[in-house]
Amino acid sequence: MIYQIRQYDIHPGKMPEWVTLFETHLRPIHDRLGIPIIGAWEPVSGNTFIWIRSFDNEAAIATQEAAYFASPERHALGSQPQALILATRIELMRSTRSA
Repeated sequence: MIYQIRQYDIHPGKMPEWVTLFETHLRPIHDRLGIPIIGAWEPVSGNTFIWIRSFDNEAAIATQEAAYFASPERHALGSQPQALILATRIELMRSTRSA
């Protein structure tokens, strides 16, 4: 299992709009496509939104992301997500526990 820790710096004052977009549109697309979201967190203060997704392996990331970006629901959003994000950091991680 491979995990993506995704950190988004959201434009100041736009966190409520981002969280609504994420929960109303982005999470449901992931759910429909079978891309598990382990969790998502908004800051008590600040502007960094953190969320974690999981994939079976590294090769699955490209396939599942292509399906995500090709989905009609994602196309309908246009540039709305990017307009709210100031910067993005993504790290691939694996569990330290043996299977």
